[in-house]
Amino acid sequence: MNPFKAKNSLVLRVPFSSLITCFTFKAFSSFASLTSLILFIIVVSKEDIESITSLLAFVLFTASNISERTLSGYMDIKLGLTKTRLPLFSYGAVGWHRGSFRTAVVLVDPEPRQDLRRMKQADVVAGIKDMRQQLPGNRLREHLEKCALQYGCPAGKNFFLGRYEAPLPAAQQCNARCLGCLSLQKGSGISHSQDRITFTPSPAEISQVALAHIKRVKNSVVSFGQGCEGDPLLAADVIEPAIRQIRAQTADGTINMNTNGSRPAILQRLFDCGLDSVRVSLNSVREKCYQAYFRPKGYCFADVLKSFEVALAHEKQVAINYLNCPGFTDTPQEIDALIEFLGQYPIHMIQWRNLNFDPVQYWKTMNAVATQGEPVGIKNLLHRIRKRFPQLKFGYFNPPKEKFSERKAEWRSGCMRTPPPAVL
Repeated sequence: MNPFKAKNSLVLRVPFSSLITCFTFKAFSSFASLTSLILFIIVVSKEDIESITSLLAFVLFTASNISERTLSGYMDIKLGLTKTRLPLFSYGAVGWHRGSFRTAVVLVDPEPRQDLRRMKQADVVAGIKDMRQQLPGNRLREHLEKCALQYGCPAGKNFFLGRYEAPLPAAQQCNARCLGCLSLQKGSGISHSQDRITFTPSPAEISQVALAHIKRVKNSVVSFGQGCEGDPLLAADVIEPAIRQIRAQTADGTINMNTNGSRPAILQRLFDCGLDSVRVSLNSVREKCYQAYFRPKGYCFADVLKSFEVALAHEKQVAINYLNCPGFTDTPQEIDALIEFLGQYPIHMIQWRNLNFDPVQYWKTMNAVATQGEPVGIKNLLHRIRKRFPQLKFGYFNPPKEKFSERKAEWRSGCMRTPPPAVL
């Protein structure tokens, strides 16, 4: 069906903001207009126009140069079914209120680390030329050029611009089969967002890239575990010596790992050799829901929990990469489970990150494995967690060690081992 020619449909086009970090279906009128037009087609039955302020449809939040032709998925609100699986981007509800389109968003991190307006292409190209002279023949540097120029990766661009956090992809393999994997999709009917790295960089190549960044960036961060690779714990044989090489030359810079946390023993070895912080990805702290999305191979949810114990026992900075989907993440069951988890594992930070996956397909998957209640809204979820755990940091980016929080002593003393009393 051509949505432009449907007799009983309304086509919506909505604005986009690269600073959006969470979405909620509540209070559309409370947010100002966004910027940067995108083009995604949403088909809405005209009969449903009166209900548009509560929940109309889903809209793709992505780069403004994506063409309509590449985005073939749409939602018929009356049926509540997508006609094809949507591509791997994050989605939010769109409504009509007082003569204009509205979407409810929550900004959880104001840092402009990945603000593309601050990443001029000419500056990125100049940085690439400079790094080619500094690191000739370094395959990891060459790979990051592709990330920055072909995929527009903000992390890759930041490396060549000499700012904030530099990526250190190293893993070709992964022991999870995430539904929304950005670098590998098999038999799903969904295109992956970027190609996975096709080689394993040597410890020297990794340390060279890391040191180049650390030496020229104040309060720098270098991170293993990127969207263009598998899980870095499966590349520990090159990462461990790379960390040792980095720390043999400097104590500056923060060495971070983004991981699924599946191998706690290996994570402990990496902490022992100089890893400063870890961010573990979770879509849910309920085991059945976690299993349904990550689909682990050769590890279980207990291994992930053990990694939290290892990290906290080593007094390392610990964050979760919490993949959010309104309508699931903000259900009472999910909130209660998260509160219990935070009471048992006093992590330092939640990175509230949009789940890049078709929301209807995700709801179906989660509903098949666990009971879900009526969602309360992402904003209410954030408020409840903030009230219950006031020292817990909310954000979106991995902080440098100069900004680490002070919750380590709480785990050591054991005063956070049990959940705090309920807040009514």
